[in-house]
Amino acid sequence: MTKIDRREFLGRLAGCSAHVSFMAAAFPAPRRLRWTRRTAGPVRAQEAWGRIEEVGDGLWAMISTPLQDRTTLSNGGIIRGAREVLVVESFASAEGAGWIAARARELAGRAPSHVVLTHYHGDHTAGLGGYAELAPNVYVTRATRDRLVAGGGLDDDQARLLESATVLTETEPTRIDLGGRVATVVPRTGHTDSDVTVELDEPSVVWCGDLVWNGMFPNYMDARPSALSHSVRTLARERTTRYVPGHGPMADRADLDLYIRVLDDIEAAARRAHERGIDAAAAAAEYAFPASFGEWTLFNPRYHERAIDAWLRELGSE
Repeated sequence: MTKIDRREFLGRLAGCSAHVSFMAAAFPAPRRLRWTRRTAGPVRAQEAWGRIEEVGDGLWAMISTPLQDRTTLSNGGIIRGAREVLVVESFASAEGAGWIAARARELAGRAPSHVVLTHYHGDHTAGLGGYAELAPNVYVTRATRDRLVAGGGLDDDQARLLESATVLTETEPTRIDLGGRVATVVPRTGHTDSDVTVELDEPSVVWCGDLVWNGMFPNYMDARPSALSHSVRTLARERTTRYVPGHGPMADRADLDLYIRVLDDIEAAARRAHERGIDAAAAAAEYAFPASFGEWTLFNPRYHERAIDAWLRELGSE
């Protein structure tokens, strides 16, 4: 891990002009989904935007209900050690991050001292300023840090936390000792070029970021599909494991296996389109999501097209 150089950070901050993509703009009108009532453990807190489920001793998953309220949008969680507390994600708003921090105090007995951002998309990072008063150690990949800085629009609190953040290595896992419990941050890729997962061995729990979606069709906006498929398969563990997806309800191995089937089905559709020489729009218009996969929701009606297009771009470059 390395600390961000202040001169480098300020130089990038001064020159930023683009905007970080923010998924809320693509959402349909809020509506209640059946899976919003499906839980993996006792619910310890609940609001319109989501709920906190206990998934182990000193472990909680934040499960957002983004089609009902957009305060948090993404999933995340709280990990308690004997000395320190780690929160996964800063969510879509400072209000959402502040709410998680307050729940950490209640449930874990102390405020978050560490925050891990799983990738740079705004629904996972825009709330970073909500942790400003706590001054936690923020962990980001270099790609996440650079994208957020280049995107512009950072307020003083966000800028300060990113300036002092710890940059994760891109090749080796990073172990964060919380006292009697070690959270391992594993560099991965596929959903974006900046993905990480946060993993525990005992009990076996994995915060997947947006590498995994459950009951909600994934966003391929910045995806490299073959890498996504590979990364998801590496998450499979032989022992009983709880997976916290980036979006959707808690998942187990059966849910992960079903998600892999979803990814494979999209790949097959894209390869057929590539062989026939048709574009993503035409392929998506023909595509029928298999009924055997059950009920899945689209954030955006163009997500099938976006996924096939990502595959066609990769296949065309081979």
